[in-house]
Amino acid sequence: MEEPFKINQKITAREVRLVGENIEQGVYSIDQARRMAQEQNLDLVEISPTAVPPVCRIIDYSKFKYEQKKRTREMKAKATKVVVKEIRFGPNTDEHDFAFKLKHAQEFLKEGAKIKAYVHFVGRSIVFKERGEILLLKFAQALEDLAKVEQLPKLEGKRMFLYLAPKVAVATAKPKPAAPKDAAPAPKEAQPKEAQ
Repeated sequence: MEEPFKINQKITAREVRLVGENIEQGVYSIDQARRMAQEQNLDLVEISPTAVPPVCRIIDYSKFKYEQKKRTREMKAKATKVVVKEIRFGPNTDEHDFAFKLKHAQEFLKEGAKIKAYVHFVGRSIVFKERGEILLLKFAQALEDLAKVEQLPKLEGKRMFLYLAPKVAVATAKPKPAAPKDAAPAPKEAQPKEAQ
């Protein structure tokens, strides 16, 4: 596997600009720069090859590569791909079908996926667009514990879309503020009511 940076003997420039710790920054001949790196038992690494003269740093290359990999991994972890699941309705979707699709939506939201729910109007069924809007609002309301609405029902061509996102942060934050309020100020009132 090819190294992403030129190091030590692979650096071909005649002179380089040295930067970094424990050295006097400036322009040095390549031989001088290599010697300075050897004296510190470190590597001379070309970090900016397009600069004139190229910029090099005296560092422990294996440690530097490890840090680069770690940073790349962290960036990939932060940039997790958002999965969008589609759920399709017709303007005359019955209760059984609605409940079936609702169950799937709940599973998708628990997995962290976003939901794009839409009502597809075929032919003259476009005259029932109010039904489609009511259906989508009912769907959003049924999922309000798990999801927040990103976009209210909106008609685009023959489809009316509703976008929902999982409500992960809110679900974990809810129990914290509720516990101290319920437990500390009113234990006397709360307990008899529950006992009855």
